[in-house]
Amino acid sequence: MDLPRRASTMTPGQRQLAEAMQRGDHFLGEQVHRLETSRYTDPERHARERETFFRGFPTALCPSSLIGTNELVRHDLTGLDLIVTRDAEGKAHVLANSCLHRATRLVEEPGVHPAKKIICPYHAWTYTPDGALRALPRPDSFPGFCKDGQSLTAYPVAEHGGLIWFIGNPDAPPDFSEIEPLGPELDAIGLGDIAVFARATHAVEADWKMVVDAFCEGYHVKRLHARSIGDYFADGVSVADRIGPHQRFIVGRTDHASEVDLDDWSAVREVMTFTYQVFPNTVVIVSPDYVNVLVVHPCGAGRCRVENFMLVPGEREVDPEAMRPRWQKSWELLDGHTFAGEDFRAAALCQRGVETGHRDTMLLGTLETGVAIFHAECDARLAQGVT
Repeated sequence: MDLPRRASTMTPGQRQLAEAMQRGDHFLGEQVHRLETSRYTDPERHARERETFFRGFPTALCPSSLIGTNELVRHDLTGLDLIVTRDAEGKAHVLANSCLHRATRLVEEPGVHPAKKIICPYHAWTYTPDGALRALPRPDSFPGFCKDGQSLTAYPVAEHGGLIWFIGNPDAPPDFSEIEPLGPELDAIGLGDIAVFARATHAVEADWKMVVDAFCEGYHVKRLHARSIGDYFADGVSVADRIGPHQRFIVGRTDHASEVDLDDWSAVREVMTFTYQVFPNTVVIVSPDYVNVLVVHPCGAGRCRVENFMLVPGEREVDPEAMRPRWQKSWELLDGHTFAGEDFRAAALCQRGVETGHRDTMLLGTLETGVAIFHAECDARLAQGVT
């Protein structure tokens, strides 16, 4: 079946990286690195990471296409019970999932729901999608209380590159400057124009960084993924660069050396897999006819949850019903086998290994330099004590 042909154009940075792949300027570090294993087990470090990265730095919550106008979705993977909404004007909001009256959880059910009115299930206090208190029963029983100007706690929020980002501190300044350069990159992929095909959440018995590590190197692909996707990729062939604190990779597929027109995005995606490690905890993987967005949420030292979204082109580009069997097969392969059964399992095995205390350090080879770069970024920001 022919794949959809996208008309979008690469950014200059994407094109430069693709040209490097074509020239054979592959990403190879110059030396081995050692990481102390305590970074994956130390509760004090975990607490500092949580405060520095997940309460003070913009992180992705979900694709913009997950919720439409006057819709909402509950989100509690960040350790904060949140509601993500979109109002009648199309503006996204991230709100505390807690009523102003008796702190009742407003939205309990998972999935996407209408949000023209958000009604507390206990006493029917009612809010608009932007969190403003719209009405309450028997206002006469609250002398001195005026609903005007009252609203749910709101968190800083922005949309860039087809993703909804927030900062996990309602009092933090709305500074999304380190995310903004990614907008054109993700727009070029078409992330804002494609729909959520499927989503799933995985509990992983590993530190959140263990999971991110797996997507910062291609050394494991032919080995760990030998029974799933390994045959689709060349061994250790990749190019990489950085966009601020983020890393941009291209992993070479088996036909990566083929002549390809870099003005044809679809042809490029057939032979080169673009992958973004978005600091601190998001991974974007660009396959030929779909995109996976994985967001890794820490749950404590040595535990995390990973939400996987699969995004596919809309009906303006393809016949969704004709493509559905293909996409479903890809979803089952990646989410259930490659990610859950291989990447996340390997992360959990590494976590068990470091928790034994047998090794004070772990070794990174020259094909794993992206892992060293990610941890150097983490260490530098923790040392500064600022984001």
